[in-house]
Amino acid sequence: MAFDDVLLQDADRTGRATLRLYRWSPPCLSFGRNEPARSRYDRAAIERRGLAVVRRPTGGRAVWHDAELTYAVAAPVALFGTLAESYRTIHGRLADALRTLGVRAELAAPRRAPAVGAGPCFASPVGGEVLVDGKKVIGSAQVRRGTAFLQHGSILLDGSQDVIGAVSHQPSAVSATSLSAVLGRPVAFNEVAEAILAAWDTPFTVLHRPPPSSTVFSDPAWTWRR
Repeated sequence: MAFDDVLLQDADRTGRATLRLYRWSPPCLSFGRNEPARSRYDRAAIERRGLAVVRRPTGGRAVWHDAELTYAVAAPVALFGTLAESYRTIHGRLADALRTLGVRAELAAPRRAPAVGAGPCFASPVGGEVLVDGKKVIGSAQVRRGTAFLQHGSILLDGSQDVIGAVSHQPSAVSATSLSAVLGRPVAFNEVAEAILAAWDTPFTVLHRPPPSSTVFSDPAWTWRR
C-alpha cells in the first residue's frame, strides 16, 4: 500500500502514469480508506485466525487478497477524465485482457453505489465493474489527490471471498467468481499479468523495483482508525 501511495504522489508531482501488477504474501484482508472497520468486522476473530490486515489508501470495501492479482493504476486525472470515465477505461482494458484468455467478460451497467459499510467489495456490482455471467471477477476502488488518482483492483484467480463473511459482524452475500472457476482450469498470476500488459494501449512506466515506502500502512492505528 505504501508503494502505491508513493506512485500516487509521483503521478501528482510529475504527471507520470504507472501500472503496477502484484500479489500478496502472506494473504491479507484489506479495508477501504473510509470503511468503518471497527464496527463492521470482528477484530478478535481476525486476530484468532492470524489474518494479516491493512487499510488501503483507496476507497471501497473489504477485499481478501489470496489467490488473486492486484493491479494499481496511478496517473494524472487529465489522462482518464472523471471517476466514471476512468473506471470504464481501466476496466475496459482489463476486460479486453481477460477476453484474450477466453473469459466472457463484460462491464456492469452504471448504478448507484451502496454505502461504504455495506460489506465486502465483491458483494455486488455498482456500475462499470468487470463481470462474467453477472458475477464480479474484478473489484476496484479509487482515490483522487491533487491532479492525480490511484485505482486499486483485485482480479480473482481462484478461491473465494468467504473469509470476509467469517469475520464480519453482519455477513452479506457475495456475488463473485474466479477465473479458474470460469475457465475450468488453473489460471496463473503470470498468465493474467502478461495478458494485461499486452492489452494496455498507452505508454506506462514499467516498475521493476518498488519505490521507498511509508510506515503508516503498517500501523494498527491507521488500520483500525474507524
